[in-house]
Amino acid sequence: MDMTDLRGPVFGLSRQLWLVQVGIFVNMLGYGAVLPFEIIYLHEERGFGLGVAGLVVGAITGVAVVTAPMAGPLIDRFGARAAVVCGSVALAAGYAGLALAVEPWAALAAAAVAGAGNGVLNPGQSALVAGLASRDIRHRATAVSRVAANAGFGLGGAVGGLVAALGLAGFVALFFANTITYLVFAGVLLAVVPAGARAEPVARGYRVVLRDRAFMHLVGINLAMIAVGWSVFSWLLPTYAGGGLHIGVWLVGVLLTANAVTVVLVQVPVARLAEGRRRTVMIKMAAAVFAGACLIVVAAGLNLFGPFTFAALVVAAIAVGVGECLHTSVLMPLVADLAPVELRGRYMAAMGLSWWVGLAAGPTLGTPLLGRAPLLAFAAAAALAALAGVAASTLERRLPPEARLTPRPTTGSRLATVRDEGVAADA
Repeated sequence: MDMTDLRGPVFGLSRQLWLVQVGIFVNMLGYGAVLPFEIIYLHEERGFGLGVAGLVVGAITGVAVVTAPMAGPLIDRFGARAAVVCGSVALAAGYAGLALAVEPWAALAAAAVAGAGNGVLNPGQSALVAGLASRDIRHRATAVSRVAANAGFGLGGAVGGLVAALGLAGFVALFFANTITYLVFAGVLLAVVPAGARAEPVARGYRVVLRDRAFMHLVGINLAMIAVGWSVFSWLLPTYAGGGLHIGVWLVGVLLTANAVTVVLVQVPVARLAEGRRRTVMIKMAAAVFAGACLIVVAAGLNLFGPFTFAALVVAAIAVGVGECLHTSVLMPLVADLAPVELRGRYMAAMGLSWWVGLAAGPTLGTPLLGRAPLLAFAAAAALAALAGVAASTLERRLPPEARLTPRPTTGSRLATVRDEGVAADA
């Protein structure tokens, strides 16, 4: 029996797509255990300077900036599954190298390999999910993916905080565990997602993407939102909380767990809330929440909360989780609506590029500023989030009328197939 014809009993998604979500959960379990502690590991356990540690971590995202555009033609030509598997294998090799690296050059080389995988994995996974669900339930499929990712990330962060407390041996174990989860994810995709037919090369390529003003406007907004809501709170906050505010490593893990648990609990209700509502309003709400969370961190640095400083940081982490849900409930479904089917991979790759540029901004630019004026770093992040909210207000008039609202699911929604949307959508 063809798995693409099977319907799951929950949320209108296929059984095949639910199995992919399990793979996403396992993958993020390892990533969540490592991500908050990358700079801490390189700085405190490997003895790298804070600037060097930030450069290495920045390379993981920075190299993705180079490889993300290359992922688009790969997805459109060979399918999203092939792209995700290739990216997962590269990430597994890169994190294994980081576990063994004792010199900055070796860490940079491993980070570059991981970064190459990151550039392919993100747009590949987005195209995979978009290609397995019809338009009217695509936002729900994205929401479930976010829940799976954050459930894994949150559990990984909690476990990672405990294991990291063991010192160097614990950090090395975490990095190798992350390697294994990437390989498990690739295995799940190979087992449950068909390879699909190969598409013919598309001559127009990225010229169409760059001429799409609405899409490029959205790319700019997303870059700012990722730089604040993901990069600052994934790398700068844990580093500042542990060093500047003297919060223990285990409690740093709690902050990341609070954020992830919030996404797990809120993402699906937010996806339902978005149905029938304007997408730009959801983005503006997310920007306002991100700005407020940054200002909470600034207030904590000024000791305005006294003995409740850690509680205030937990509130900020929860707020960021809500903002993430608001933003992601509309982002990738909107990209899929704007993209011609035969160019979906390139559109996803271009948006993935904005993700990695935004993520790279935190450790690369923010870490040196964090060492000199940490409160200024978080104040600047708040201003950037506010600017993104203003930009979202001007995006509305550029969107096609049919793309302005999140659609409401229709009775009998079916999975997207090659017959329905063309070979480019085939995972």
